[in-house]
Amino acid sequence: MSITLDTPVVILAGGLGTRLASETEYRPKPLVKVGHQPILWHLMKIYAHHGFKNFIICLGYKGEMIREYFYHYRLNTGDVLLETAAERFTPLRSHQDEVDWKIILADTGKSTMTGGRIKRIKDYVGSDEFLVTYGDGLADIDIGAVVKTHRAHGRIGTVTGVHPTSRFGELQTQGNVVSSFHEKLETDGWINGGFFVFNRKIFDYIDGDAAILEQAPLRRLTAEGQLGIYHHPGFWQCMDTSREVELLNELWNSGRPPWRIWS
Repeated sequence: MSITLDTPVVILAGGLGTRLASETEYRPKPLVKVGHQPILWHLMKIYAHHGFKNFIICLGYKGEMIREYFYHYRLNTGDVLLETAAERFTPLRSHQDEVDWKIILADTGKSTMTGGRIKRIKDYVGSDEFLVTYGDGLADIDIGAVVKTHRAHGRIGTVTGVHPTSRFGELQTQGNVVSSFHEKLETDGWINGGFFVFNRKIFDYIDGDAAILEQAPLRRLTAEGQLGIYHHPGFWQCMDTSREVELLNELWNSGRPPWRIWS
């Protein structure tokens, strides 16, 4: 049976998340919660808000937990009628936003690298164009504008450039006295924030499971002038450390998280 999705969003969700070991010892990083839902849900809500509701999730480390999360999604997000004799449940009403997503859960291997994971889902991509992102970063980004930029320049790939906040507070001193302390400075340059768009030619740049997207494939695209950029000057935050988990939860609990662009 051949199943493909048009203009899918490919989410890289199979890594070990070793820098967040306090959380990822028990679950894959995309299931670490921000508020009431995993960061993966927040990310998918961003894309769905812009009309991209077809997803291919590349599973690896503890991928079975992501499968279980989606399999039991309706059971765990609203009122249900449970009939024990018939071993079935009927959703009654949801306490969460309704979703109408199509999701392919693809086993891309425990130790496969980022490029290799993309290569493995090639047969599920039913269009010339598809989107790719990491499963641990949120932004108030206009996905439609990213796609429009990609189509306008006509290159094989587009990467979103973002201004990151520093992981560490910057100290300025006078002698042995701190004269100023800045906790959340942004860098002056642009870094890879994910939120890619590619056409199918990218598959020719990826060689096997060991291929790391951010190394040979993107470097080759760059050398050939085939990697465009969408500049996103707004909010962007990854989740690599416990402090960043705390930050995202603080923003969510504030009632005005910057990435919540859906109504």
